[in-house]
Amino acid sequence: MKIDIHPLTHDPTSAWKEISKSQRVIKINTKPPTADVPPNKVRVVCMSDTHSLTHHIKFDIPDGDIFIHAGDFTRCGKLDEVVEFNEWLKKLPHKHKLVIAGNHELSFDHTFTHPFQNASACCKKTGSTLLDEIPTLGNSKESLAEAVKTENIRQYLSNCTYLQDECIELYGLQIYGTPWQPEFCKWAFNVKRGQACLEKWEQIPENVDILVTHTPPVGHGDLCCSGVRAGCVELLATVQQRVKPKYHVFGHVHEGYGITSDGRIIFVNASTCDINYLPNNQPIVFDVTLPKGRTKDD
Repeated sequence: MKIDIHPLTHDPTSAWKEISKSQRVIKINTKPPTADVPPNKVRVVCMSDTHSLTHHIKFDIPDGDIFIHAGDFTRCGKLDEVVEFNEWLKKLPHKHKLVIAGNHELSFDHTFTHPFQNASACCKKTGSTLLDEIPTLGNSKESLAEAVKTENIRQYLSNCTYLQDECIELYGLQIYGTPWQPEFCKWAFNVKRGQACLEKWEQIPENVDILVTHTPPVGHGDLCCSGVRAGCVELLATVQQRVKPKYHVFGHVHEGYGITSDGRIIFVNASTCDINYLPNNQPIVFDVTLPKGRTKDD
């Protein structure tokens, strides 16, 4: 199915005002399941946007069959941050651990060159500097430049399966992960809204059960405290009209944490850090029914 570029794609707030006239957004308030997982289901535990702050987490990570981290697990993708995150993953009890990158993982984006190169234009309208626009979380320009130079960074994530525009099958479920998002200043995995974003989403196969992106789609978990929508218009269209996953897991917009649904798809913003970059949000847990005839023991 061909997805068209929305005429207001570069203004997702206005686009959503139009799109929402024919959309349902159901807020779902759920507590983590406490009962044992039935044989025909698997338990999925989701987190995102931990930003090298896992040592400050004050809650227990629930056990489950599949652990998903939807990106921004570091401040800027420096080697020591990646190694630390990998060690944290090692301690988690989940049999399968899936991770994608986010815009803060500079070292994972091989197309990335330098965080302060050609970035003035995006901040020109506000009169602010790039350091004002982006939460550097204490990183210096030198640290950011160092992160970019790190080679073969994926090898240091040895305690998980890292997905970058890739699909994995677990328990008969198809899970696809992709790190891209609409451009915001000049961080990693940023592409221009419209056609460039859509080309990334066109790589997502149609038989996906759980889609993991770093960015939210427009209208679900993407409302910033400023009142601006940050989600991708073409991602929503792709998810609803073509891919049609059971679950769509993401992060990126910290204040969008929570679960919503359009009546068919469950949208999960699993941002662990809140708007103040404090890791206060609990992991989001859900049980997924396996394909007919499959069990966890297969």
